[in-house]
Parts: sequence; structure tokens; C-alpha cells
Amino acid sequence: RQTTEAPVILEGLYESVYNARWHHVVELPDDEKTKTGMEVKEGKPKHSWTYKKVGLTLEKDDGAEQFGAAPPRLMVLTSDKGWPYTLNAQQGPMKDFFINCEVERVWQIVSSDLTKWFDNFDLSLNPSPTRRLLIGTPGIGKSMAAGSYLLYHIKKLQVIVHCFGETAYVFDKTAQTVTQYEDNITSKIVVRSFWQRGMNGYIIYDVARKGTPPDTNFAPASGWGMIVVSSPKVSNYDEWEKQLTAKRIIMNCPDEMDVKAMCAWMKQGVKTDEQAEYWEMVKTHMDEVGPIPRYIFDDEEYIDRMAAVNDALVAIKPIDGKYLTEGGTKLWYSENPSQKLVKIVRAKTEKGAEVFLNAPICADIGLKTVERLRKVMSTKDFLLLILGSLTVLVSRTLERFGLHAFLFREFISALVKELKELKPREGRGSQESALKENQQGHPTRTIGLKGLQGGVERKPLEYRVLYIPAVDNFPLVDGVFFVDSPRKTLVGLQMTTASAHHTITSTVKQFKERLAAYFEGWGELSREMSWEMIYVQHKDNKPMKKWQNCDVVNSNNKTETEKEIVAFWNGKLHQYQFSLTPGFAWKMREMTIQ
Repeated sequence: RQTTEAPVILEGLYESVYNARWHHVVELPDDEKTKTGMEVKEGKPKHSWTYKKVGLTLEKDDGAEQFGAAPPRLMVLTSDKGWPYTLNAQQGPMKDFFINCEVERVWQIVSSDLTKWFDNFDLSLNPSPTRRLLIGTPGIGKSMAAGSYLLYHIKKLQVIVHCFGETAYVFDKTAQTVTQYEDNITSKIVVRSFWQRGMNGYIIYDVARKGTPPDTNFAPASGWGMIVVSSPKVSNYDEWEKQLTAKRIIMNCPDEMDVKAMCAWMKQGVKTDEQAEYWEMVKTHMDEVGPIPRYIFDDEEYIDRMAAVNDALVAIKPIDGKYLTEGGTKLWYSENPSQKLVKIVRAKTEKGAEVFLNAPICADIGLKTVERLRKVMSTKDFLLLILGSLTVLVSRTLERFGLHAFLFREFISALVKELKELKPREGRGSQESALKENQQGHPTRTIGLKGLQGGVERKPLEYRVLYIPAVDNFPLVDGVFFVDSPRKTLVGLQMTTASAHHTITSTVKQFKERLAAYFEGWGELSREMSWEMIYVQHKDNKPMKKWQNCDVVNSNNKTETEKEIVAFWNGKLHQYQFSLTPGFAWKMREMTIQ
């Protein structure tokens, strides 16, 4: 017979958690002081992120930040005795956790739930705060960061229970103690005992660590709020979510600047050169395995993750294509190796509720995934898959997958009939796209353009190759290829869900510098080369009809370089627009099926 472990009072943890110390990391206008562009400061920042109502949820209000003081890039909370999530970690309790705008957003939503409940005088209609389900990509900090932040912030309730499978830490605000309980049944009995004494509380139930779904009756029916924290794996939460009609919070991955700020915190106090070197290493890891903190800060973790990613790529089957490109939850119904190739991104239903979609976890893995799908799928099925992804366009990373349509003659033949030239204001004469005059010049294979960290080896430029960035935040284009007749032409591709896509001179300058770094003899090659830009628009967007400008940030202080770039853009570039309408997609499918 199984014995139940006696409860343990954890001396000093209560005071350590609720007296946690604040720090924050701010972005600097340049890299000169720290070589990373980040600086650590003591205390809680005076200004944090602002959020606004969007549909049924909240989103960060970037507009508010333009008119007020800049928020921090990152906040840090430190508890000397650690936090419940890592108390039993092999390396010992972790004292710090990071708060970015995504973690703060979780708290703002839960805080709004609690405020509505506290203000509710008719408890028969709303006996408990809204039940919540927090879902995010494994390894991004849902448990350590979001869970610990909720524990720290929920002040007005008398009891907070932080559960990890069968282990529960009970924070009793009245006694100011933390008690550790083992065994799910014991934890439920303890919660019921507080409820029977008329005490209100909140349960943070973490499934991700031990994979133990919560019982549907774990929380009392009244007076207690509850949030379940989980990976997207459906069996972790589906029954609880349905029975309790829980509302979802989808947590996105940290972005590049968030990770850079984390590096600044971890390497504070060391020489600036070492800080910059560490960031370069982490950035390389992030470009290859995605922005997942669990795998990018340590070399061994990164190497193990790369091996798992490579195994997942080899294991891809034709049926995985739809899951990997069109999102949805089906990928997460069972243990599928392809889960290591994707991250989840937040989207909203027409009524404004939060849902998640799958997207490549980073540009490099996205390219490798596509190449693997090309090998395991028939040509017809692969093209149909691309057409399906083009009509979805759920994320910037996924948009690049749609570029592979340019590898197919059938797509090019149909596209050139629909291309519309955008006439520049100067009234230059019109010109047919080089692709229309030479349809055989379309690319037939792809090559990924790596990041410039640590330098790249220049290689000869190849015609009929679709070059796709294998890093995020690539300047100006989503892809580029070169046509050698009727004239040597650079064709830039921009997949856009916007009704306009203007650019600035610094972006064009960065793009030219990238090309010079990638290709041998670019300076000479580019002198006589024509430039074209094709804007591929989504069916739901207003079609572009006007010239897309290249502007200067400060028009009152133009440099000679900026003037040259604007003159080049307006005098040498030709722009074309194409709308991927349902009719076009249907026509392509008909052609492909025949």
C-alpha cells in the first residue's frame, strides 16, 4: 500500500518569494557602452508595458509607448530561496526568473479576471474567477516565469496553491507559511479544508512538468480561481478545459531582443567583450533551434536539441505537411516528433477568442522542414500544400514557405498573367517583368541565406536559385532570385498581409550589404543588374495600386548615401503586385490535379 508523505513546512520561502527583489534591463540607443545595447538597472521600472482590449482578450499597446516613456526590455524577480518550480531541480533552486511583455500579459489578463470577480456582488452568477488555460511552446518559461509571476502578484486572496503534478506548495497568507504536500488526493483535501473554513484562494496547476492532467473537481466550485499551465499537448488539458469551460491564454515565444536582454542579465559584471561574445553564441543557437530559452543558453542543451531536431526532420512523413504548414491542434494529439520543429503562435477567432496555430520554430528549421517535405511528398501534393499555406499566411515565418510556389512552372505561368506593375510617381515608362518575358528563368531549387554571425564564405551567384533567408528579421525581402535573360535581373519577393509595404533607406542599405557579403564579385555584378520587386498579397487585403516608397527617417537631414538610395529606388527599381485570390488558388489546383 502506498504511503503518503507528511507535509513539510518550507522555512523562509514565504518571505523570500513575497520580498523578491526587482531588476530590469533597458535598451540603449547604441552598443558603445555595453557592446550588446542592453543595460541592467536595479529596482522596478517606473514604466511598464501598456495593454489594450482586442476582441475578448488583451494585447500590448505599441501605440501608447510612442507617446510615453519607453518600457523596459525585460524585468527580473529574484528570490534568495528560489521559486516552487525549481525547488527540486538537480542544479539547485533557480533564484531569478524573467518577465517579458508576454509574461506580463498573462498577469494582466488574470488580474482583470480577479478584478471583475471582486467587483461582482451577485456571486450566484459568478461564484469564482474565470478558469484559465495557459498554453505555450515547451521550454519558453510558462512554468518558471508566468507561473511564478502569478504566485508573486496575486495579493488579495488568502491562499495560493502552486501545483506540479502530485506536488503542491500551499502559500497561506494568514499564517505566512509555505507547506509542501505530496499526492494529488492530499492536495485536494487541503484545498477543500481551506474552502470549508471560508477562505478564498487561487490554484496555479502546472501540467507541463509531470504530464499529470488536473481533476475536473480539483478546485472548489466557488471562491477559488484556477489556471492550468500546459504545453500544447491536448491530453494535458482537454477534459478539464471542456468541463470547466476554461478560457485560453496563448503565450508567444520571446523575441530576439528579449533573449538579448536575458543574456545581458546573465553576464552582468563580466567584461563587455565577453558579454558580446556570449550573445553571439546564443544568437547562433537561436537561429538554429528557435527562441526557446531552455535550449539556447548552454552548449550541451543546444547540441542535444539539435540532435532531436535532426531526428524529427528525418521522421517527417507526407501526412505531417498539413500539420506543419496550416496550424491547428492535430499535431498535438499524440507524441509526434514534428512537434520539435514548430512553435505555437497566438491567433484569434472571428469572435476574438485566443487560439494557437503552428509555425516553423525558426527560419532555418522552416527551410529544412520544407526541403524534407519536398523529398517525401509527390510534386503534385507538395504544390497543393504550398497553395494551401498561401491562403492561410498565419505568420511571418510561414509566409516564406509559400515562396516555394515560385519553383513550379505551373505557378509561374499563371502568376505572370496576373502581375500588375506599380507605376512610380516620376512617370517612368512601364516594363514587363523579366519573369514574364522569360518564364523558363524561374528558380528550380532553394538555398538558405545564413546569418552573418562569425562571418560567411562568399560564393558565386547562381541563376535560377531561390535564395531564402535562414534567419528571421532579414532586411527588405522574404526571398530573392536572379534571372539572366532577357536582362540580368534581381527579383525580390515580399509576401505581405498589409495593403502597403513601404521601406526606408537603411533597410535597402542593409540588404545591399548582405548581398555583398554573400556573393563573390557582387559590386561588379550589380552595376548593370536590373531590380524588380514582386509583392504577393493575401486574398483578404486591399490590393496595392500605388508605388511603394523608400523613405528617409529624417527628411531634414539626408546624407549623400540616403539620397543615392532613394534615387536608385525611384529610378532603377520596377515593382509588381500580385493578389492570391481564391479564384487563382482554385485555378491552380485544377491545373495541378489534371
